[in-house]
Amino acid sequence: MLSIFLKLVFTTIFIAGIFLLFYLMGLDNKIRTTFKDKRWDIPARIYANPLDLYAGLNLKQTEFEDLLEQLHYRQDKNLLSEGSYHIISNKIELKTRNFDFWDGRETSQHLRIQFSKNSIKQITNVKTHKIVPITRIDPVQIGSFYPKRKEDRVLIKLKDAPVSLTQGLFATEDRNFYQHYGISLRGIARAAWQNIQAGGLVQGGSTITQQLVKNFYLTSERKLKRKINEIFMSLLLEINYEKDEILEAYLNEIYLGQDGANGIHGFGLASQFYFGRPLKNLPLHQVAGLVALVRGPSYYDLRRHPKRALKRRNLVLTEMFKQNYITQEELTQATAKSLDVIAHKHRSVNRYPAFLDKVKRELAQQYKKEDLTTEGLKIFTTLDSQIQNRLETTVAKKIATLEKRPKSSQLEAAVLVTRRESGEILALLGGKKANEAGFNRALDAVRPIGSLVKPAVYLTALMQTDKYTMVTPVSDTNIQVDSGGQIWSPKNYDHKEHGLVPMHQALTYSYNLATVRIGMDVGLQPIANTLKRLGINRQIELFPSLLLGALQLSPFEVTQMYQTLAGDGFITELKAIHTVVATDGKPLQHYPFIVEQRLDPAATYIINTMLQKVMSKGTGKSAYQYLPKNLALAGKTGTSNELKDSWFAGFSGDYLSVAWIGRDDNKSSGLSGSSGALQLWSAFMKQIAVQPVNLIAPDNIEMAWIDNKGLLADYYCQGAKKYPFIKGSVPTELSSCIASMKVMESNTPLFDKDGQPLQANPF
Repeated sequence: MLSIFLKLVFTTIFIAGIFLLFYLMGLDNKIRTTFKDKRWDIPARIYANPLDLYAGLNLKQTEFEDLLEQLHYRQDKNLLSEGSYHIISNKIELKTRNFDFWDGRETSQHLRIQFSKNSIKQITNVKTHKIVPITRIDPVQIGSFYPKRKEDRVLIKLKDAPVSLTQGLFATEDRNFYQHYGISLRGIARAAWQNIQAGGLVQGGSTITQQLVKNFYLTSERKLKRKINEIFMSLLLEINYEKDEILEAYLNEIYLGQDGANGIHGFGLASQFYFGRPLKNLPLHQVAGLVALVRGPSYYDLRRHPKRALKRRNLVLTEMFKQNYITQEELTQATAKSLDVIAHKHRSVNRYPAFLDKVKRELAQQYKKEDLTTEGLKIFTTLDSQIQNRLETTVAKKIATLEKRPKSSQLEAAVLVTRRESGEILALLGGKKANEAGFNRALDAVRPIGSLVKPAVYLTALMQTDKYTMVTPVSDTNIQVDSGGQIWSPKNYDHKEHGLVPMHQALTYSYNLATVRIGMDVGLQPIANTLKRLGINRQIELFPSLLLGALQLSPFEVTQMYQTLAGDGFITELKAIHTVVATDGKPLQHYPFIVEQRLDPAATYIINTMLQKVMSKGTGKSAYQYLPKNLALAGKTGTSNELKDSWFAGFSGDYLSVAWIGRDDNKSSGLSGSSGALQLWSAFMKQIAVQPVNLIAPDNIEMAWIDNKGLLADYYCQGAKKYPFIKGSVPTELSSCIASMKVMESNTPLFDKDGQPLQANPF
């Protein structure tokens, strides 16, 4: 009987041993594959375009102070660490941060920046006393693509961690870390005894290894099964990996707080979140503050429970002193200091949702979603946070003003701003409430563009040099067009007819009747082809109403169209991303500046001179109530039927901007292009436009004096003006002024009043 019992016992033990073996093998496999191959899912970090600082930059001191706040720089008159600054009257001294850009590392500098009224006056390196011609600071992080668990961290190496950090952890969390094998029975007993003596929780019984396992592999549920798993996995982790590997993982994994929906993991990110400093720059009292969080990030929250946190921090310092990690003097000095946390600023918030939406769409063409939420990519974008902030402020104020008009309410807006020379998107607004995610009107609101289509009509005509020049007389009188068996009778905005007018005047004042005559003459298909060459990729219906803007486009598409005009007929695809960089600092993807000639530069040059006339004399002239005339702006208003859509597209020498105002329910906004979008555009461009539009005539452009009847004249003829023509298209019929003076009979060439050949651009 006894032998049977023993056999049963041994059999049970054997079977249990096999189960235990397979169980441990499973845990071991889980530990090794996870810990070695992929320890953390690191969100992609998205950055604005870094700000280049130089004397003369259009940047107010208050704007720079706001930028430093966004960058989580801390005010410190002693500038004890990177990422600190001090304001002295009209000067700001700062110690910049080291930062790894796509083209190399920018090292920390001690700078003094002096401001004049609206710009930077001078930059000096305080250490060398030399003038700094140009420098850049770390860019603003504008968002992240998080993994499902909404975790964030800044990875650190053990060798880069302050010695006081590991000492504080050993003193309060695991005194025998380098002696035990994952669990410590002596440590549990000692912690229990010291906690009883202290009348509170001074030390924990779990080792650092156990805490790592709990954070890394398990949940926080209090069940026996979880505790058993924790013990076995801690032992296996110690068997497979070196102590320093485990400690480094712990420093990066430990949960230390919450930023909205995003968990703060690791001491690297916690240092920035609570103190606005890199971990390596933290003084002792702040390091101890982070160690205090380990026992309970919510209970000892440094911001929400400062008294409780301060008591815990001082306890950490006391334990460090007892273990001879710090001296009595260091203890006294550190415990005398406050917690010294920075004001809470929600970090990594996707504060520019419409722009980030565009970034995400561009990335989706090349990257999988899991790559963007796990690989720790750095995504450098084209966003200029200063311009974006100015845009948001301007739109909020201007829309509020426009909504006070009797027939204008519930207005919405969308605006894009690009760099004229490159097509980089500097700012993008998808609605009047800039911080609200949702329907992105800048990309997805497809609305009739009204008279914004007219430059394409006139550009198509100008390419037919045997029929049209900018001075060709066009009839702006009543016209009826057969449109699919129905008669279409367009009207001018002012419900008047203007008779025979030169083509440039028809565009300047946006005459509908003249435009329809030109469009029907050159043909709808050639105009559609011009629109495609301008960058419009959607299908275009060939109805006569196309000529007056029945074409429906998004603000993004309109911006692409006018970017090609502003680029003198060379198309550059609008882009929101500059470079994508891997965690090791190597560029993965660069988005280069690529141009392609799509249109005749001569015809485009003439259209742009006509768009300058729109601004100086026509429907866009109210812009000069905001902006100086020497900017020689070019642009066009657009209004859809029943004032449902108010548009304006235009550019200075440095920036292109497109603005749309309307209502989501497609009811009348009560605004024309001039009374709505142009006012918004002008108020905004006033803040950023510096360079004038300086059109350079291609080689096949020639200039000629033309009288008010469209005939070839000279400078002395009354009312004559100089106009550009594609070579070979200058009118040959002479003005009566020239004929009467018989200038041409003597083969005298035409000169201007200064005796120079007629080559200059009159606009």
